[in-house]
Amino acid sequence: MKRTWLILFFSVMLGGAFFLGGQPNTVKKIADGVWFREGDLKGEGHCNNIVVEMKDYLVVIDANFPSGAEALIGDIKKISKKPVKYVFDTHHHGDHAYGNPVWTKMGATTLAHAGVAAEMKAREPQRWKEAQSRKDVAKLNLPTAEPPKQTFTTSPHVITDGKRKIEFHHFGWAHTKGDGFAFLPEEKILCTGDAVVNGPYNYTGDGNVQNWVNVVNGAKKLGAKTVLPAHGPHGGTEILDGEAAFMTELVKAVKAARASNKKLADVVKMDGKTPKSTTLKLPDSVKNWVGDFFPMQVYDTWMELEKKTPRGDLNL
Repeated sequence: MKRTWLILFFSVMLGGAFFLGGQPNTVKKIADGVWFREGDLKGEGHCNNIVVEMKDYLVVIDANFPSGAEALIGDIKKISKKPVKYVFDTHHHGDHAYGNPVWTKMGATTLAHAGVAAEMKAREPQRWKEAQSRKDVAKLNLPTAEPPKQTFTTSPHVITDGKRKIEFHHFGWAHTKGDGFAFLPEEKILCTGDAVVNGPYNYTGDGNVQNWVNVVNGAKKLGAKTVLPAHGPHGGTEILDGEAAFMTELVKAVKAARASNKKLADVVKMDGKTPKSTTLKLPDSVKNWVGDFFPMQVYDTWMELEKKTPRGDLNL
């Protein structure tokens, strides 16, 4: 069943029905030369950003939407005079990569795992056209999304200036085929993109739900102490543990329903082509990750199990 990107992601996220209390549009110093900017998810659909200071330049994690990129640029001017040299796209979704032209125009190199460029090739320009309802996207007056200028396939891909090192990792397909993590090994700081979020923000439509926990477990092996997710407040390793537990319980619950000979219609109620409610329940231990997306997550997991194909491949 084909569902548009606007219906599945932008409209739900921007509706803010499950928006967690946080401090959007604020910049927090996480460590010397590392800042975390919480995105205005409810108002503008922006993801979180991270800024890392190198000896002579800055590295930004996630290009954001164009308006998110512009807001971050304004805040960067308040914390450093160094130029932005690299912008890392953790994945291809609009709130993480549609700001690419803003950064490349000012001289930065956009960087991502090769899977990000491949996903853009497969899914654009359709989603870019759907996103023209956003003024910041329409304002760019471009025919399609701009792919990252530099890609890598070997993980980790390392940037270092002799003073600080950033490792860019790819542990496989969770939220998207191109999921990337940025890790600062000395500071034990992990930037997760949407493969790990802190709250009910998991979009599974482009995902590999059954493999998701394997990706999170791969990231856990890095030994991070501070976790900077792409949505929701920052924290510690409890965010990684919670994300892994949520995906485990989601798959477990759907498998149990299927094993009891229930039909999809018994478990998920639809409004046209959109999942609206579900009878499945997950333990309170993972309630931080359960919200308005839950019926869709159950539907996507069910379809993945039924078709024996990752949900993202079914959504092409």
